[in-house]
Amino acid sequence: MLDETRDEDSTLNFEYFPGAVQTYNGGSTFVNKFDVDKFSELRSSNVYYPFASSGDWELGSWLLRSGLSMSAINTFLSLRLIKKLPLSFHTANELRRRAELLPSGPRWKSQEICTLHPTKRPLILYWCDPLELVQFLFNNPEFQDTMELSPYRLYDSAAHLHRIYTEWMLGEDAWSMQSQIPRGATLLGTILSSDKTTISVLTGDRVAHPLLISLANIKMATRLKSSSHSFLLAALLPIPKFIHKNKQMKGVLEAHLIHHCLDIVLEPLKQAARLGVMMSDPWGHSRYCFTPIASYPCTSSTTLAQLAVVASKVDPSDIEVYFREAQKFRLNGVDKPFWRDIPLSCPSKFLTPELLHHLHKEFGDHDAKWCINALGSAEINFRFSILQPVTGFCHFKEGISTLKQVTGRTLRDIQRFIIGVIAGCAPREVVTTVQALMDFRYRIQANHITDGDIESIGSALREFHLHKHSILNAGLCCGKGNKPIDNWHIPKLELMQSVAPSIPRVGVSIQWSADLTEHAHIEQIKDPARGSNNNNYDPQICRQLDRLEKCRNFDLAMSFKDPGLRMAVATTAIDDEPDDGGNDLCVRSQHFTDYFAHSVQLASSPPDTISLPRRAFSVGCIAFNLAYNPNICHISVDKTAAKFGLPDL
Repeated sequence: MLDETRDEDSTLNFEYFPGAVQTYNGGSTFVNKFDVDKFSELRSSNVYYPFASSGDWELGSWLLRSGLSMSAINTFLSLRLIKKLPLSFHTANELRRRAELLPSGPRWKSQEICTLHPTKRPLILYWCDPLELVQFLFNNPEFQDTMELSPYRLYDSAAHLHRIYTEWMLGEDAWSMQSQIPRGATLLGTILSSDKTTISVLTGDRVAHPLLISLANIKMATRLKSSSHSFLLAALLPIPKFIHKNKQMKGVLEAHLIHHCLDIVLEPLKQAARLGVMMSDPWGHSRYCFTPIASYPCTSSTTLAQLAVVASKVDPSDIEVYFREAQKFRLNGVDKPFWRDIPLSCPSKFLTPELLHHLHKEFGDHDAKWCINALGSAEINFRFSILQPVTGFCHFKEGISTLKQVTGRTLRDIQRFIIGVIAGCAPREVVTTVQALMDFRYRIQANHITDGDIESIGSALREFHLHKHSILNAGLCCGKGNKPIDNWHIPKLELMQSVAPSIPRVGVSIQWSADLTEHAHIEQIKDPARGSNNNNYDPQICRQLDRLEKCRNFDLAMSFKDPGLRMAVATTAIDDEPDDGGNDLCVRSQHFTDYFAHSVQLASSPPDTISLPRRAFSVGCIAFNLAYNPNICHISVDKTAAKFGLPDL
């Protein structure tokens, strides 16, 4: 379940959940579903239909993904050199019409949302069936080598004394959820991410509120790569402008609307989490799947009980009175949270430690300001300005005290230098306090965490609490107007208390960072919006994403259907092996390589056109391919017999 270098380590011991992930007949592969398209018969003679040829599709695909406007595409296609090409399209409209004929994935829907309180404009919800999106991710052959289907536990020795935590499937939550679903069923943990993002640049104040979805079963090494496209856009939630005299009530009404929309969007997932649904895996097997939202299953009952108490006292339709009563329980005034009827799920899922905002933003909002106040703006800016520039890291030649709208990468670069910068100038106990939080941050960003590491994380946090009085005593914690604050009412510091306990439950915290979803906003929202006419963004974003998804799926299908293309991809994968342990996405094409054809091609090629010595051979019905960098360099005969099941070796 981990990368191969760790699998070969004899000191690691696995314990899998008994009786999980049974397979059934009747499933279908990605290619099988592609072949049931209404134009599949036409592709028997031209695999690239509705395009004329491989070159025709290649140019059309590039134009569709380029982000060029319709006018720019028309200008390009009107060039005399391009007109000489045997293309099946000659205008941008023709190209888009052909793209619409490509096999479709999950389809977009729209629905007008009615509210009890008036808004300035109608509210339209655009969404895809999340169950179809989960099925698409689960059936995608690109994830077949990085999909974990059974909960398991990993120990550092045969004595099973110390656990190792990495993926979500290694956590106690996954183990507990698997025990609560039927024997043989497959657990698919869904990840939801929702945050507003700005569409317009500099002016316009246009905002979108996307809901992204992914699978926690996909290994984080793949899921955290933006190129893997493991996060899909599930919905564009409406941005309301309520007509209400109370500004605070506008926020409460917006929270009501969001939960109502999520109720609509996630209803298919709720049904699947409650009853289960048959889905096809990447290998074409059928599995009985349940789709809960991965969460800590002990707080939802408390919250729902509190909501019942509030509802028994006041009418939920009276927003202001209900909100005041809910505030007594520190609730936000939403009487029907969307997670209330999702089995095994609760709001603590959305409080899973998230490093970008909970840690790095906390550093910028608090720790950095303590250091600036301790040294003074002039001194700390001077110290940062004289640091030796390092390639790949930010160089703060003007210092850090005047930075605004700082990115997560910039905050990480400041953290790399901050202790050395303040040492020798700030009070010793202040340096110790900041250093304790830095130690805490770096430890929880590890990809593999053991029970001993969790104790070290807790120890770093305890050291911070032991010395944090020095920050207040020195007057370094300041609020508005640079007035000293004499308390520690900082929510992000309070959230740090939940980090160490969450690791055994849901795996390492680094996999929940919002860095990837923030980048996904660019690909899924901002780039498609920039290709629009800057009016009524949401439907245009949906159409553009639909075209891009069709192009990606068609490319993937062609890698299986076109032998010439498959050979080219396979040759590239064989000749350019990755150096990261085999986690690069392009290596997955090796599983569909025809080594017989490859060896014949190498044997018939001139010696000066191929790499020598040749590494692919075929004799009769057997083909050999020798890896340039073998995964196993040294292994004993006994371990070989055990690893490959050869007792008589």
